[in-house]
Amino acid sequence: MTTIPKRVPIPRNGVDYRGKIVLAPMVRSGELPSRLLALKYGADLVWGPETVDKSMIGTIKKINPITSTINFTRYPSNASRTQPVEQKESLIYRIHPTRERRKLIFQIGTSSPTFAVEAAKLVAADVAGIDVNAGCPKPFSTSGGMGAALLQTPDLLASILTALVKEVGAVYEIGISVKIRLLETPERTEALVRKLCDTGITGLTIHCRTTPMRPRERAIREQLRMIADICRETGVACLMNGDVKNKDEALELIQEYGVDGAMIASAAEANFSCFRTQAEGGLLPWREVVHEYVKTALEVNNKWGNTKYLLGQLVPGKAEVYRKVTSSKGYTEMCEILELQDLLDQAREVDERLGLGVNYKGAVKKAKTKNKSAQAAGGSMGKAMAHGNESKKPLSERGVTATTAKDMGGSYDVECQDPLMEQGISASSVLAV
Repeated sequence: MTTIPKRVPIPRNGVDYRGKIVLAPMVRSGELPSRLLALKYGADLVWGPETVDKSMIGTIKKINPITSTINFTRYPSNASRTQPVEQKESLIYRIHPTRERRKLIFQIGTSSPTFAVEAAKLVAADVAGIDVNAGCPKPFSTSGGMGAALLQTPDLLASILTALVKEVGAVYEIGISVKIRLLETPERTEALVRKLCDTGITGLTIHCRTTPMRPRERAIREQLRMIADICRETGVACLMNGDVKNKDEALELIQEYGVDGAMIASAAEANFSCFRTQAEGGLLPWREVVHEYVKTALEVNNKWGNTKYLLGQLVPGKAEVYRKVTSSKGYTEMCEILELQDLLDQAREVDERLGLGVNYKGAVKKAKTKNKSAQAAGGSMGKAMAHGNESKKPLSERGVTATTAKDMGGSYDVECQDPLMEQGISASSVLAV
């Protein structure tokens, strides 16, 4: 008699992760045009960039009639700075309700069941699932008790997932999942996975690296089968992440390790057509992918800074146009450099709408004039430093410990988000400006 595998029921508005090859959550590289392009080339599901709970709380949901997107925006809330009379709204998150329908998973950065639920409720009706980030190893995330720090507080992580399952998943009928890393020993990893699978989640993604490991270090896959077996016993779908280069390799790894699906991260950042199998034509030439990316970015009026960053990943560094593309000042100039003649008219319209193009250099010059750092570089160092010292409080008065100060001195890692909780702005939105 054949035993039917146990499965946690997939909610009516949710999606089963089994048999899926998906786009991993990535800051900058997980914004709307990237997700849409991944779907176009064959990704079954897409994860948005990690968004901190407090950055979502207080946002206003609006429909953009020009791009047909759902925008979650908010005004800056940094009380330590004098705000202008007319503040500009910050775009925190965007969703395309038709092109991403039943395909988008919202990943949240959190260390609080209460805040997690409050933030998740804002987007729950427009996504196919909520995923908790318990794997980001960077101080930006861990210093707030989020990301990989949650691996060291399993009871807290389990309480967050339980709260989301009961108060968001059950109410909006979507799945709740979690993304973790390997712990120091297989025994600790096993104990954590069993604990999390008992919370009612529908999916678990394992990044096959420990917290101290970096992307350049080879993924550890020896524990995959054990993790997959636990997930299967409890009826939870198991995805793997780490060094997955394309869809064909993902399908092979699924068979080899008995997992249910796989995430692709850096390989997608370099060429989104990695979601095509060899039978479907495999990787496309970079120029074709770039054309489709720019076309998609224009359709959704993507912030130029984010588009420019992605082009820096998609255009090979050895390409003759690379330097010109990465120093371009707007869509029109970039399209001319890449000879995307069919997109020029649309590029001019978007540049005008975003305030780029002709006025860009003037705006940059004006911003530099007001910038203290720029003034200092221009010979006003003493004046700028004196002004800064008058208003700057000691670290202790600002609630910054020596450890925190040291952590904050590092460079930004595009794979993880800086939880700018005090400002109420997600790093993904800041970096896209």
